[in-house]
Amino acid sequence: MSVRTEPGRHGSEFRRRRKLYDIQKALSKDPPDVATLRRMAISEGGLLTDEIRCQVWPRLLNVSTEQLPPPPGPELRVNNKDYEQVLLDVRRSLRRFPPGMPLKEREDLQEQLIDIILQVLARNSQLHYYQGYHDIVVTFLLVVGGPLATLLVDKLSTHHLRDFMDPSMDNTKHILNYLMPIIELVNPALYDFMVRAEVGTIFALSWLITWFGHVLSDFRHVVRLYDFFLACHPLMPIYFAAVIVLHREAEVMDCECDMASVHHLLSKIPQDLPYETLISKAGDLFVQFPPSELSREAAQQHQAERTAVSTFKDFELASTQQRPDMVLRRRFRDSIHPEHGNKAVLTKPRTNRLVKLAVMGLTVALGAAALAVVKSALEWAPKFELQIFP
Repeated sequence: MSVRTEPGRHGSEFRRRRKLYDIQKALSKDPPDVATLRRMAISEGGLLTDEIRCQVWPRLLNVSTEQLPPPPGPELRVNNKDYEQVLLDVRRSLRRFPPGMPLKEREDLQEQLIDIILQVLARNSQLHYYQGYHDIVVTFLLVVGGPLATLLVDKLSTHHLRDFMDPSMDNTKHILNYLMPIIELVNPALYDFMVRAEVGTIFALSWLITWFGHVLSDFRHVVRLYDFFLACHPLMPIYFAAVIVLHREAEVMDCECDMASVHHLLSKIPQDLPYETLISKAGDLFVQFPPSELSREAAQQHQAERTAVSTFKDFELASTQQRPDMVLRRRFRDSIHPEHGNKAVLTKPRTNRLVKLAVMGLTVALGAAALAVVKSALEWAPKFELQIFP
């Protein structure tokens, strides 16, 4: 009796082995081939395993792993202004640990989580803790372990997360202000509905400041998104937020056109989203509508040229305190010039972008858009790569 094979399964296993080979080859180069590692992290399936993430995430963040920090002493917590709030948040983080984890192991990890957060804050006095930060830190702790997580979170906090750790919400609100222009350019009808509902962007705040770690229950999906975000421009999480809203167009449009109904729907993310498809679409939208083209709309209420997300030259500005749990209720529609109709936005520039994307091959999975996304990620912080990989 002949045994039938499954072509799809066979092909998937071949792609997995090929990706493993490409990752190890990129890691073995001197210096490592960071551009290839970024493409591997973006493309379908991401970095595949936590063992690979332990090797690749430091490269994506340009972190040297030669000297890991020693465990902190008890003095770290003494008279620490952030300790009580961090302790409260960490105690509430039970759902972020694997189901069935032994109590002692979980308690040990929670203690490590507290120490990582306090160490990073102690090293960077210009950074300030916000509620939700621990959701990001625990992801790194679970994947790479305490000492390495401390180094990675330190770099992440002074770069990708820098704007969330400011003394005010200004830069966080500015990032959120990119959401509606993306939706308007892709789906004007959905945008108009959301504006009429006056829903704003507050529903996406927890998505953004936790890199979706707080709202997704499956850890596999969380780390897959972290692969993607670490390999990309720091604004990529807001593009991913936009594609989630766009993906749920039918549900949104079926709602009552009021803030309470639409906010209630959007604030709860379905757990069965087609993540690879959405990642691909987010990459395409980044190429099609790069931040430089959206900054004019996003900056109607805020000076875009003075924020780190628009220039990526101010990541090391000092600041004093962050309160991301403040409610962002200012209406976005007041920032849109009424004379700019949908037709004016969507005609020639959109057509030119579509032609360009057609030539590029359109999807991140095929690698063309991934190259553009990687290029932008490399451009905004080349000096950090040169410091570690001369």
